[in-house]
Amino acid sequence: MFRYNVRGENIEVTEAIRNYVEKKVGKLERYFDNAPDATAHVNLKVYTEKTAKVEVTIPLPYLLLRAEETSPDLYASVDLVVDKLERQIRKFKTKINRRTRETALVDVEPIFALDVNADEETKEAEIDIVRTKRLSLKPMDSEEAVLQMNMLGHNFFIFEDAETNGTSIVYRRKDGKYGLIETN
Repeated sequence: MFRYNVRGENIEVTEAIRNYVEKKVGKLERYFDNAPDATAHVNLKVYTEKTAKVEVTIPLPYLLLRAEETSPDLYASVDLVVDKLERQIRKFKTKINRRTRETALVDVEPIFALDVNADEETKEAEIDIVRTKRLSLKPMDSEEAVLQMNMLGHNFFIFEDAETNGTSIVYRRKDGKYGLIETN
């Protein structure tokens, strides 16, 4: 059973909005045999240019479901996010089913209740690695890593943090700003 944490930025989360979000996101529970205890974090943002962004994150023990959508209509954004999350669940289910068939494990407990068309999902879920790179990580700070990333024209860059000696990643966000992922 999902619990809901619905937050609003620049918008008051009314009972109608909360009920709509819970109803739509609650439909995802049908994909699970035993509905997991999880908190669905829903963040609603309304911008000055009259667009609404909906972010939904559902951390599960074996999968992190996350999607975001921006559109002129808040309710349409909720619908689009739920569609994205359903695709993620079906893709994950197909991958698990394929792995189960390939390893011939018969006693694996099913995670999902619904059956989807495996042929259609197999085409989408196949991962084809076409290139492998090996690299040595150079110690640097995050600002230098962003400069290196921009010089290369990439959307992310892996480097060794000079201060912590840990592996870190800088990346370009959809909003044009930069993010930093630090490892332990």
